[in-house]
Amino acid sequence: MRVTHLSTYHLFGGAAVAANRLHRALQKQIWKTPSVESTMLVGTPNRLETHRPEPGVTYLANNFLAEQTAFGRFVAERLYFLPHERDNSVRFQFSPAQFGANLSFHPAIQQADVLHLHWINFGFLSISTLRSLFDLGKPIVWTLHDQWAFTGGCHYARGCDHFLTHCRQCPYLKNPADQDLSYRVFEKKLRLFNSANVHFTPPSQWLANEGQRSALLRSFPFTVIPYAIDQSIFRPIERSEANARFDLPSVNQPRILFGSANVTDTRKGFRYFAEAITLLHQQQPNLKPEILVFGKGRSYLFNELPYPIRHLGVLTSENDIVAAYNAADVMVVPSLEDNLPNTVIESLACGTPVVGFRTGGIPEMIDHEQNGYLADMHNAQQLADGMAFALTHDNPQNLRNNARQSAENRFSEDVVARQHIELYQQIMSERVNE
Repeated sequence: MRVTHLSTYHLFGGAAVAANRLHRALQKQIWKTPSVESTMLVGTPNRLETHRPEPGVTYLANNFLAEQTAFGRFVAERLYFLPHERDNSVRFQFSPAQFGANLSFHPAIQQADVLHLHWINFGFLSISTLRSLFDLGKPIVWTLHDQWAFTGGCHYARGCDHFLTHCRQCPYLKNPADQDLSYRVFEKKLRLFNSANVHFTPPSQWLANEGQRSALLRSFPFTVIPYAIDQSIFRPIERSEANARFDLPSVNQPRILFGSANVTDTRKGFRYFAEAITLLHQQQPNLKPEILVFGKGRSYLFNELPYPIRHLGVLTSENDIVAAYNAADVMVVPSLEDNLPNTVIESLACGTPVVGFRTGGIPEMIDHEQNGYLADMHNAQQLADGMAFALTHDNPQNLRNNARQSAENRFSEDVVARQHIELYQQIMSERVNE
């Protein structure tokens, strides 16, 4: 059985990383029966990847002209939204999907028995080119990495529930109205999904519930399958080895880790992290932790924190990412709205307990006071309590063991790949019997 995965990016962004990890996991199953021949069709490669392609990964933008064309679609998509955006803070949080490539005749599409969609925005696929793929009649699996598939264009609804009936009066838009851009995009999606054959595979039950409640997707089948991670790479290592990677002193000093692709993204909750750190300093004067931060961000954000801060920058090497988790005693993920954050999966696989809010798919990953700590939404005090819980635990090694075990049980490549293979077989069988 041949499966082609479609993703805007290869290794840029959490959704792309998750898609590539699934592709790798399926490739490792090739010698088992039944097996899947996995191919990944990527819209835009990272600049360095053009010289280091991975097995089974094909780039649509595979030469200079194709790269310029892909960039042109991205720019056109952003310019189309520009007159509508409320302000520049939402510029990349709403995708009208007006521009995209027609992939119907691409060899990776033609040869596939199953098409598996991932994150396909920013000029890779438009609503009309999605329709051309649906019209091929091939079974479609779509992993939802956010809420875009069932909204009028936003990637996260941020408390708006218009997608339950019909998007309109969109809070992302400069001039919300009953027939604004979100209304028109929603109308296009209604026509797109009218006769589509799609099986949705959100990685969290939270996102499945949101999709099943939506007006667009409530009649479609859903199967929750979490993300996979290579646990031979993301694993516990000696603290001394982790320290050496970043020239950290090998002293018995507790460390708290905060990381995100973009630290300044308000959805990632840095504000609550900073407030919780201040509360921890006031309430636990004997604790003197060091704060490790990774990801894109502005250093002035860290100036007011009461503990020493070490900004590790943007980590691209898997070995660096693994070292960051292993150098810390606890990871804090105060996301205000999230699906199934890779940071939580990675941290648990490395044996580092996680503190986070009860939101999105995070409660499905953290077992309270077993492999981490769950705080109520917007409650900085409980975040501080969670950090104190991890840093003063009577048996920290037990916490670390629990974290690793939970990752092995839920997110191992073998477990997640087999779930996907079973689903592919199911939908192929249903097609034969139609």
